[in-house]
Parts: sequence; structure tokens; C-alpha cells
Amino acid sequence: MILVFVMAAVLWITGAVMGTPHRARWAMIAVLMAGVVVLQLVLPQGHPLRLATGGDVRLWLLILGFLGLGRAYRAGLRRLRARVAPPEGTGPKPTFSDAELSRYARHMMLREVGGPGQKKLQQARVLVIGAGGLGSPALLYLAAAGVGTIGVIDDDTVEGSNLQRQIIHADARIGQPKVQSAQTAMQAINPFITIRPYQRRLTPETAADLFADYDVILDGTDNFATRYLVNDTCVQMGKPLISAAITQWEGQIGLYHPGGGSPCYQCVFPEAPAPGLVPSCSEAGVISPLPGIIGSMMALEAVKWLTGAGEGLQGRLMIYDGLYADARVLLVKPRADCPVCGTAH
Repeated sequence: MILVFVMAAVLWITGAVMGTPHRARWAMIAVLMAGVVVLQLVLPQGHPLRLATGGDVRLWLLILGFLGLGRAYRAGLRRLRARVAPPEGTGPKPTFSDAELSRYARHMMLREVGGPGQKKLQQARVLVIGAGGLGSPALLYLAAAGVGTIGVIDDDTVEGSNLQRQIIHADARIGQPKVQSAQTAMQAINPFITIRPYQRRLTPETAADLFADYDVILDGTDNFATRYLVNDTCVQMGKPLISAAITQWEGQIGLYHPGGGSPCYQCVFPEAPAPGLVPSCSEAGVISPLPGIIGSMMALEAVKWLTGAGEGLQGRLMIYDGLYADARVLLVKPRADCPVCGTAH
């Protein structure tokens, strides 16, 4: 038997040296195998040549059977690929480059995300209002997650006092517009995404046109006038709104989407508190990691919404107390008398 394998190897190597095509080399080996089978059938038991080539025809028939099955499988596989493969030069471009596949591999391992979910993120457009404490981690994680287009609107500039909590900015960028500083940081994390900076204040005249180009809106502003404006516009345009707020040691976050059956922001917070009743971070202070916790939750809710993974915060308000390591989730419902989304107005 060893003699036959040696002869087959010699045929293959000789054909390779002479440049003989694979198919011709396989044909020569097939002729060799057929000759061995004939010898096993023709020569009597105990013949030296028959013993040198295995001694039993059944063994060679078994080997040839396995080889035939393997060849048939490969031929069938080639035919199947030819049927589903588009003509050369007409097929779609790869969804992700090799670098992107490596970058997002941990997402694609998750059964709730996978390749289709990552593709949804790549095609998504998210607008973040405010590049401050909450916007900073939200923007960084949206960029890292591979959200294809990220808009950020803010009319402020980077100050030294921001750097205690607004981690998207850097000391070297003090004095720069926050949207430009944020763009620099996001592009450094992920060069495969598009970032749209809007260095201006959100106004009732511009909100609708701006929101129209985005799938999800994240509001991380620190004043009630802007929060109500954002909510009004989202309700009018049917956009899901992820809104959060922080002060001192406590933060809250919710996902508001009346079109999906959950309340809007004004259902939960019907009126703005009286001036001075809820001090700003500059007045009351805020612990440094808190915006990172709540802002990261905003990004997580956006990723879940865009990919359809898990259960979001629709109809629920999460309140986090960092001082006592306590988290509570309250059920919230639409109000019929809500001036924005209610059925009674």
C-alpha cells in the first residue's frame, strides 16, 4: 500500500514541476488507482504484487469511495456558490472593511446585535444636543459603537472648569468651540464615522429642520426651556427622545416616544420648576463620574433602540443615586391632558 501512495506522490510532484493542471494530475492518480484495483481483482491471493499494493481490493474500493464523495461534495459546493454569487464586478461592496470587522467584533459576537445590528448602527443617524457633561460620554460611546452619522449641537466653548467631568474635551482645547473639540475626540476614536458639528444654539426656528435628518435625539442639556423645545419637536416629528439630567450625586434618564405608546417628556414633567428651585451644576456641584454613568446609559439606550436589542426605557424613568449606590425605575404613563402629546387638547 505504501508503494501506491509513493507512486501517487511522485505523479503529483512530477506534474507540478512540469506545470500540469490540477485536473490532469488528479486524472493520472485516478488511472493509477484504477490499475491497482484491477491488479487486486486479477492477481491470485498471495501474489507478491498484490501483497505490495494492499492485498485486499475492498480497502481500495473504500478509499476510492471516500475520495469520490469528497470530490462530489466540492463540485456541488462550487456549483452552489456559482448560483448565488453575482457576476464579477456587479456585486455589492463589502459592508465592512477588515479594519471595521476587527473593530466591531465584540458587538458582532452578541446575538442581540451581530452583523445585522452593526449594519443598522452604521446606517443610523443620531443627534446629541449638548457636548457637556452628559453629551461627552454619550458622544464618545456612540462613536466607538460605530454609529454612522453623529450630529452634535452646542454654542459653548471649552473652559477649564468643564474638564472635571466633560471627558470629551482636553486641556489643550480650552477656548475651542465644544462641537469642534468633540469632533476631534470622536474622530480620534473612530475614523470610519461621519460627524456633523453645529456651533449654535437650538431654537424653535431651526429645531425641526435639524431633527428631520436624524433617527434618534439625545438631550443632555441643563435647562428646562431647551428640554421642552426638544420634546415638542420630537413629538411633532415622531422622533424617539432619550433625555437625561444630573445634579450633585443623582441622575435620571428616560426614553420618550408617544408614537410608540410611551409618554413624552412633558407627560412626566408637566411644568418647569420655579427659578432657583433646581440649581444648575455650576451652582450645586456634581460629582465627576456621575455624568459618565448617565451619559453612557444614554448611549446604551440609543444603541438598543437602533438595533432592536433588549428592552429600553420606554414608559420607565430610571433614577440613579450615586451617593448611596441605589437605582430605582419608575413606571410612567402618557397623560391625556398633556399639552404636547395628549388626546384632550
